[in-house]
Amino acid sequence: MKSMILFIAGVALAKLFANGETEVLYQPYYSAKLREAREYIKKNKMDSTVCFFIDMKVHSGKKRFAVWDLKGDSIQREIIVSHGSAGAKGLEFSGPDKPIFSNVPSSYASSLGRYRIGKRSYSNWGINIHYKLHGLDSTNNNAFKRIIVLHSFVGVNQSEVYPEEAPYSLGCPMVSNEDMTYLDNLLKSKKDVLMWIYY
Repeated sequence: MKSMILFIAGVALAKLFANGETEVLYQPYYSAKLREAREYIKKNKMDSTVCFFIDMKVHSGKKRFAVWDLKGDSIQREIIVSHGSAGAKGLEFSGPDKPIFSNVPSSYASSLGRYRIGKRSYSNWGINIHYKLHGLDSTNNNAFKRIIVLHSFVGVNQSEVYPEEAPYSLGCPMVSNEDMTYLDNLLKSKKDVLMWIYY
């Protein structure tokens, strides 16, 4: 029995490492936060139709931003999203699958935690629209002061670019112009949507 198990495992590994493939990519795990998100939304009287999950363990060249339909309990759309470069205030620089996180102003790093998506405003970047972000946890409560906003940038691709990486931001979640147009159309009719960035 043991030899059979070893044989099966060997076959699986042989397939895994065939053609020079030596790694298994981490896949986004949005549902990990779903139950807690629902409870938080209900408790804090936030929008109950949709929420956003960003799984920062996923390589930046892969889709890792989910627009989650809370009514249908399904993903409406998956999006490429950039994270902060870091590299300031004594921090190391972020990598495509190893972001550096900080809540310190001028650190250029992304911040983990829950956010309330706020007011729609003018942006110098992308489609010239951004949404204010209000950090709701101790790990991101400087977001508004740091001018961390949801916006687009022409250099972010709508399609996956892995093994290439997405451009780095100065700490903002930054998406393609096409995806920002979609998000803008969605958010214009909603208020207090939850966005959760986690690792």
